[in-house]
Amino acid sequence: MSDVVSFFAVQIALLAIVLILHTYIGLHIIRRTLIFSDLVLDQLAAFGALAGIGLGIEYGTAQSYLSSMIAVLLGALLLALIRPRTLAIPREAVIGIMYALALVASLLLADKLRGGEAYVTKTLAGSMLWVTWPVVGVTAIVYIILMVFHCKFHRKFIALVENPSDVSDENLWDFLLFATQGVITVLIVPIAGVLLAYAFLMIPAAIAAMFTTRWIGAVVVGWAIGFTACVVGLFSSYAFDLPYGPSLVLSLGFFFAVSVVIRYLFPAGRMAGVQG
Repeated sequence: MSDVVSFFAVQIALLAIVLILHTYIGLHIIRRTLIFSDLVLDQLAAFGALAGIGLGIEYGTAQSYLSSMIAVLLGALLLALIRPRTLAIPREAVIGIMYALALVASLLLADKLRGGEAYVTKTLAGSMLWVTWPVVGVTAIVYIILMVFHCKFHRKFIALVENPSDVSDENLWDFLLFATQGVITVLIVPIAGVLLAYAFLMIPAAIAAMFTTRWIGAVVVGWAIGFTACVVGLFSSYAFDLPYGPSLVLSLGFFFAVSVVIRYLFPAGRMAGVQG
């Protein structure tokens, strides 16, 4: 019994920590309609890890995280700098192309690695079942540092959403936003995998965006609903012997669907808001 309690405690602690910053960053991505940017960075993190394996670096080690970080920072730089000069090509189209290229590059690289298929599965599905308290501790420290950074410069980042013309050095602040997103990607992809990492970032933020435009309120709503959904998915996975990661994604998706229905049935319930 003590092992079961310890398992749930470490999982719940990690989910509670991760969803705070992911919801906040997700709100930026949704409100700027850069929807696939996280998938690009998630996939580049996976590509960096695969490249490290090709160089003889063991997956999940500090050197593996470093190779992922290099790939992700390069991706963040490209995301910040590549902007179509014509309205005929939306920025999201370029981001989608970058994701496709990152995915294909990962598959081609994995094809040349011994056991490459297993590593691709790891990058997609992660290894949430094997989370430990040291991993939770490191994640908490890094996330706190990033949250302090965003609190200090929140006006700059929010201005990118609401008044981008008022932001000098827009490319720099774009890069810092994507770099922050990249850091949490590097930390979470080896644990959660690409698909669940994307779900952590987008689904709670999308739910919150339906009910409030206030930044602080949206983070609270997104975190609360996302955390509840993940805990439901966690216990469902344990009770019904289902794969852990997919159970969390499906639970988040179910809560999103319920939120859409509620928003449709009660459109007048939308909270009027201003930036928080």
